[in-house]
Amino acid sequence: MASKLPTQLATPGKIHQRRQFTATPTTNPLSWRRILSPEPLLSLSTSFPSGKYNVNHLVKCSARATAEATGAMNLGPGTPVRPTSILVVGATGTLGRQIVRRALDEGYDVRCLVRPRPAPADFLRDWGATVVNADLSKPETIPATMVGVHTIIDCATGRPEEPIKTVDWEGKVALIQCAKAMGIQKYVFYSIHNCDKHPEVPLMEIKYCTEKFLKDSGLNHVIIRLCGFMQGLIGQYAVPILEDKSVWGTDAPTRIAYMDTQDIARLTLIALRNEKINGKLLTFAGPRAWTTQEVITLCERLAGQDANVTTVPVSVLRFTRQLTRFFEWTSDVADRLAFSEVLTSDVVFSVPMNETYNLLGVEQKDIVTLEKYLQDYFTNILKKLKDLKAQSKQSDFYI
Repeated sequence: MASKLPTQLATPGKIHQRRQFTATPTTNPLSWRRILSPEPLLSLSTSFPSGKYNVNHLVKCSARATAEATGAMNLGPGTPVRPTSILVVGATGTLGRQIVRRALDEGYDVRCLVRPRPAPADFLRDWGATVVNADLSKPETIPATMVGVHTIIDCATGRPEEPIKTVDWEGKVALIQCAKAMGIQKYVFYSIHNCDKHPEVPLMEIKYCTEKFLKDSGLNHVIIRLCGFMQGLIGQYAVPILEDKSVWGTDAPTRIAYMDTQDIARLTLIALRNEKINGKLLTFAGPRAWTTQEVITLCERLAGQDANVTTVPVSVLRFTRQLTRFFEWTSDVADRLAFSEVLTSDVVFSVPMNETYNLLGVEQKDIVTLEKYLQDYFTNILKKLKDLKAQSKQSDFYI
């Protein structure tokens, strides 16, 4: 009988003034230890400690694999695995599907790990990928998906209705441990820009700690931090403007350098083939950082109509977050509002990309700008709306 990976991970329900966590699997003795100074910032659980957050408190994350453990996991020579065999985790997501499509176009043998679902991911099979069912919240389902795989590209994240730690921490720990045990040759992990600077936000804290866990696991890896997806702006701004619905925004001057997920996929596969990038931390950002108001103004111009903007002051967002902290059943809402609050603060989610372009052998002119992306969208959608209107008129009968 195959051994079952442990599900007892370092994610206790609450943190008091000082606590140390360890995750020490019996079959794979990797461990992760997180040490918080007195009056910790935040638990990795979904409950929030009382009192104010102090961003000056020290947060240390460390992971280690002992030499003995590493030797125990060396499976020795076996059947060679083709470097073109990759497993995409989170293949049905906004970024994951672009990774799959691009990898198939470039000749990779793509396997997609997806959760069992009522509506099968048939579009992935139609493209030519192999679909395997597994669930990161059930570690025993993971090992079989990795047989014959050279590289894992991990772009999975939890669903909105799930506790953040279930997939983004517990699931990722199990996935990385299993990848190490199965002899995976390379692991690509997507994180969030500036995640190391915002330990008060559960998702960003977990991303940063997962980075540390991956680095110290001994796996050959590439970590890619992202700023924002252009695709997310369609449902948030473009569609509501076209449908004369309210567009929600804030009064904060946050600037985000959105990037087309197709460009992210293309740059990822370039990085995958470049051995000089092994072990590096890269950050992908779009050509320009935009405020919410600038994005709305651009959409208004391209749509040819004004937006019905409902502005939510940051102070209201902060109050809502504080309110949800007092109720156990809204703790996940508070987690996500914490992330939203960072996005509505006076920060810039962008980095200079010249060094990254040179490292990858890419020219900036080949990266899609937000103007070009939204212009293509509005041009196509307005043409379709015009055609539908013309067809509707042709079906009218007058007596």
